Amino acid sequence: MVPIGVSTWLWHSPLDDAALAACARRVADWGFDVLELPVENPGDWDPDAARTVLDDCGLGATVCLVMPPGRELVDTDDATRTATQDYLRHVVDVAHTVGADAIGGPAYASVGRTWPMDDTQRADALAEWAEAIAPVADHARQAGVRIAVEPLNRYETSFLTTIDQALEAMAPLPVESVGVLLDTYHMNIEESDPVAAIHRAGDRIAHVQVCANDRGTPGHDHLDWPALLGALQEVGWSGPLCIESFTPDNETIATAASIWRPLAPTQDAIAVDGLAFLRGVVPGPP
Repeated sequence: MVPIGVSTWLWHSPLDDAALAACARRVADWGFDVLELPVENPGDWDPDAARTVLDDCGLGATVCLVMPPGRELVDTDDATRTATQDYLRHVVDVAHTVGADAIGGPAYASVGRTWPMDDTQRADALAEWAEAIAPVADHARQAGVRIAVEPLNRYETSFLTTIDQALEAMAPLPVESVGVLLDTYHMNIEESDPVAAIHRAGDRIAHVQVCANDRGTPGHDHLDWPALLGALQEVGWSGPLCIESFTPDNETIATAASIWRPLAPTQDAIAVDGLAFLRGVVPGPP
């Protein structure tokens, strides 16, 4: 059975040790298999303590990297690039400690940063990114962790917005250490055929995040979930499906994610109802 997870961002930002422990106990009681843990800043929560909590609750983990303004790998200065590489290596180490096999997020530029590029400029930026991420990817390979690079929608980036752009960017990089993150929210905006995009991603898929087309509860929307999840099964994806939505109680994250209205009666409902829906629609073994 495909494991199903949920992000702590549904309730908390930034995450701390007490919130992590409380979330872990609740989601385990609800029947989740995985807890997704964002690393907004090093030191927000203790990875060793988190591993103990997760083990006690019988939960696996995935880890999210976070790219606020000032974290950049492309079209930036050397000091910023180096600091961003150091941050990403730290997130890899956190993932290794908590037992996660991937870190996911837009590991190229800060969320909300957009700039126009002609074909030559884009080719140069792709080469710059591949060179910048390579030492981080090598660190990830040694830690047994994969970097899941997330294409974002056009309002949040101009660098990688589609699965095909992500696949082009990572083509020079080893598949065992760099893959693509599929996020149903962004795919709904940018992919003309999400099912075909999943098939093209194939063994490059390194993580999957799910939510409704409005970032709310999976299944309370217009997405063709049987087709999406069937395609994931067809390409052999057996990793977790992690529900990602965001708390409106943190102004910074609510603004970044454009959460301007309640997406469900409660934040808990997004998790509980989403879990029930996914359990009902995820295909069984072929």
